[in-house]
Amino acid sequence: MVDREDPDRPDELLVEGLLVGMCGTDVEIIRDGFGWLPPGRDRIVPFHESLGRVLTAPPGSGFAAGDLVAGVVRRPDPEPCPACAVDAWDFCRNGKYTERGIKELDGYGMQRWTVPPKFAIKLDPTLGDAGVLTEPASVVAKAWAQAEAVAARSHLPVRSALITGAGPIGLLAALLGVQRGLEVHVVDRVTDGRKPDLVTTLGATYYSDLSKVTADVDVAIECTGVAQLIWECARRASVTVLAGLTGDHDPVPLDPSVFDGMVLGNKTIVGTVNAGLPDYTAAAEALSEASRPWLHGLITRRVPLDRFTDALQKEEDDVKVVVDLVQR
Repeated sequence: MVDREDPDRPDELLVEGLLVGMCGTDVEIIRDGFGWLPPGRDRIVPFHESLGRVLTAPPGSGFAAGDLVAGVVRRPDPEPCPACAVDAWDFCRNGKYTERGIKELDGYGMQRWTVPPKFAIKLDPTLGDAGVLTEPASVVAKAWAQAEAVAARSHLPVRSALITGAGPIGLLAALLGVQRGLEVHVVDRVTDGRKPDLVTTLGATYYSDLSKVTADVDVAIECTGVAQLIWECARRASVTVLAGLTGDHDPVPLDPSVFDGMVLGNKTIVGTVNAGLPDYTAAAEALSEASRPWLHGLITRRVPLDRFTDALQKEEDDVKVVVDLVQR
């Protein structure tokens, strides 16, 4: 931890950092050295899942002191590519984008941070600490947007969904599926504890074994990166959205009938990462509509800033671990 002067950027929001969320990407950056340092620097401020309260805002920005906000992670590349030129930086084509806390830009792990108004998301003030879920919720909002776009062009009525993985991404994907009025099936390897309870409280169905899911599913959102689950989702669903990374590059057996079924059934696999402004807006709306006790049930552990590395160690029944930036 280091002391720094408060940033002086009068055209940006000055925000009091409240919470940051720890995810697998942060673990890889802090523990394993993943990521890209800012040019000419030997360190980067980590964390990209943010929650803060506006201290000052420039006139005409649409924000005011006291607003609860989350910061957008990615910034468009400077050239820009065709996607970044239309503010679709989540589809950047040349890889020259930057990201707070990940790629060349300091993250939100600060007690004071600034953000241009364009890259701040105003949140329902009643969300409280659950606002820190905005960034992961934006990832699944994009996943659902991609699934629905593919389903629409192939005239597929979406009635049911399979979610593999009951971590924060999987549970938020299930939330957005239930909010759409779908029949939602969630698979995770744990057999009891918080995760099954969170799923059933949503009104979805929980399984600890994928083979026990006998229902037909239209859309699958795969959140684990486990190769066998990816292929099983592709076998079962008309549209599969991949939202997890494998981290394992060893070859895995593949039944060629999976590809035959995709061709004959007009099935689609889509990969997704990060999110654009429409997805952040959709995420903020979804969180605003959700049960507050359910959302707060996702936050299973709070770690103080001076012991933030404690959050790197996963504990049994952890879902979302957050770092508290406020001095108590």
